[in-house]
Amino acid sequence: MSAAAPLGSVNIVLAGVGKMGLALLEGWLKAGLTPSAAALLDPHPSAPVQALSERLNISLNPPIGKLKAPDVLVLAIKPQLLDQVAGLAALAGPDTLVISILAGKTIADVGARFPASRAFVRAMPNTPAAVGRGITGLYASPAVNQAQRALAETLLGAMGQVVALQNEAQVDAVTAVSGSGPAYVFLLAECLAAAGVALGLERPVAEQLARATVEGAGELMFQSQDIAPAQLRVNVTSPGGTTAAALEVLMGADGLQPLLTKAVQAARARAQALSG
Repeated sequence: MSAAAPLGSVNIVLAGVGKMGLALLEGWLKAGLTPSAAALLDPHPSAPVQALSERLNISLNPPIGKLKAPDVLVLAIKPQLLDQVAGLAALAGPDTLVISILAGKTIADVGARFPASRAFVRAMPNTPAAVGRGITGLYASPAVNQAQRALAETLLGAMGQVVALQNEAQVDAVTAVSGSGPAYVFLLAECLAAAGVALGLERPVAEQLARATVEGAGELMFQSQDIAPAQLRVNVTSPGGTTAAALEVLMGADGLQPLLTKAVQAARARAQALSG
């Protein structure tokens, strides 16, 4: 298998086809994966997964003994279920690239369950992957060769952007910033709407205003890649105006930055606690 090999030629086993697993699968199919090259393993597949499997003739829950060692084994299960897929160890051979998106589980954790495998990638995507706008932090173990690294970036890039990490410890930071980050943004919209209600707006109107504001600001930032978020903020803040008055509160000593830093640190601590 070479770095230039088309995605359609890659044999993949996907263990766990929940929301993130399904987002991965749909991204791969859009990127040209041949449906017959994939095998899906999930004890409780959702109706959409079953329908997709039947429509495209994708193998769903085949007997493990009838599967050959794949080019790639992707673990998209819940972290606490890692021991339950240890039975897949016989499936992952020495040439199999194992990609784990299990929050908090280190390469050592995964490697202990797959002793025959040598090449491991630990990655952390986020939920906007479901609409092709996710971002994934990726760390590859030293045994991952150039072709496997390129393949991992192609597979994870099917859901959005990919950021290569310098060391594995950074994966927990990615989990705290972007992995959990969408919930922070949703909370911002929720709180902004609640503030609007407190000012006398009807709730549907306040929620529409908050949602559209977050959506629009995000899209503006997406289309302004060459402008730092701080500069975008400055661009919409008139000195002495209403936005400046609000930012004086949000940027104060007890404002958004220290609170968000504390929240992200708590998320990282939880990710670290999940390992082992």
